Amino acid sequence: MTFEFADRMTPFRDKAVERGIPEEDVDRWLTLTRPCATLTQKGEGPVVGRFGGPLLLPADVPDPAFPYVATIDLAALPADFTDLALPRDGQLLLFAFPEDEGDPVSMGSAIYVPAGTAVVERDLHAWNEWDIDDYETMFKEFPQGPVRAMADVSLPVHHAFQVRGERRAGPIPGHPRAEDLVDAWHDTREGINAEGSLQIGGYADEEAVYTDPLDHVVLRAVRSAEKGKWDGPVSDDVADWVLLADWYAGADVYGWESATVHWGIQREDLAAGRLDRAFAQVFYNP
Repeated sequence: MTFEFADRMTPFRDKAVERGIPEEDVDRWLTLTRPCATLTQKGEGPVVGRFGGPLLLPADVPDPAFPYVATIDLAALPADFTDLALPRDGQLLLFAFPEDEGDPVSMGSAIYVPAGTAVVERDLHAWNEWDIDDYETMFKEFPQGPVRAMADVSLPVHHAFQVRGERRAGPIPGHPRAEDLVDAWHDTREGINAEGSLQIGGYADEEAVYTDPLDHVVLRAVRSAEKGKWDGPVSDDVADWVLLADWYAGADVYGWESATVHWGIQREDLAAGRLDRAFAQVFYNP
């Protein structure tokens, strides 16, 4: 953890120690700290994109199967705001349907448009091929307008991990006080980080979480590939994946208050600039 991170995390560290967690356990947990970018429509950070607006894509890219959420200008996003191996320019477009249909399929997508690529405006409603009124009502609630990036820090909000091949979770190895440390983070992070519904990088979060939401993304992607609904290769090891983005749709979309979209991507795909290989899983508790 860098000095800047250490200084910023002082309120969390003080709270954890105050609650009787040994300092060595706190410091070991703090080694997990990751940078992330909170995208918000408030604040004074640089404008790095927008929620909504016209949908601009290359002519040869098929119409996305999910509603359009946001465009991020990667050249405007400061490189040190995340530890992701993102392209240094071009546009990252995010799409998602903030509901879980129960099938092992991705509920969103990402499209990377390299800088200088010719684009044309597309139909924002092409994803709703059946013209379902409830879906259109939902889509009208999606946020609109410029977004600014704030440099934030991220710690796990889960305290257990899913045991592969078993229907149980186990404690995070090496962190016996993980649950108490997560509680301390919940109590202090609002005073440390900016408020915003879209996060780039860092750790995934959702309502009532105790295992890593990114692990759920991986499990869903593996099942989807096994059923021929998503192209491989797909690793079932969560260490081979990172969180590309989190969108707390519940903060923006009336009627979907608990919904959170997680876009995960394999590290190899990210390093190769294959952002289209992102897989989206949704937590939704209606």
